Amino acid sequence: MARCYSAGMAKCHPVPVLSSAIPRLLLLGDARNDAGLERAIARLPRGSGFVFRHYHLPPAARRERFRALARLCRSRGIAVIAARPQPGWRIDGIYAAPADLGGTGLRLATAHSLRELREAAAARADAVLLSPVFATRSHPGGKALGPVRFLLLARQSSLPVLALGGMTPRRAARLPVHGWAAIDGIT
Repeated sequence: MARCYSAGMAKCHPVPVLSSAIPRLLLLGDARNDAGLERAIARLPRGSGFVFRHYHLPPAARRERFRALARLCRSRGIAVIAARPQPGWRIDGIYAAPADLGGTGLRLATAHSLRELREAAAARADAVLLSPVFATRSHPGGKALGPVRFLLLARQSSLPVLALGGMTPRRAARLPVHGWAAIDGIT
């Protein structure tokens, strides 16, 4: 009986991941940078992470693209994190809005406000990607937090924060948070 209860409770209350296991650099993949992902992954340092999104692909093509990129990541010591993973995918973690965080392994939540930072903590995320720090091509004309507001929000977080949105290595070096993530800033 205890074993069944423990397994059920583990799904409801995942064991937190040590902050040392949370990558400090994440590459997010999607339609915009897909053509250069193999080259970008090959340049990532060991211990980084790759977030597979690729919502633009139909299920069979998405599954095949995932397998190819996951194989490359594993060969280089890069964590494989997926948004909306398909059944049977071997992943190291999940990337989602706080309300959609499920599964086991590393749980990375997205956040854009203080309310969403609190939701990520309540969802027992391991870390949060707070965005957009700077203007991005992803959301042309969208309002960026800016570095000052970003840091004010990041300091309110009980979770490790990774900066996302218009990030480059130079910008990341000026933000005293756990790490950073990019779509275009790495490729």
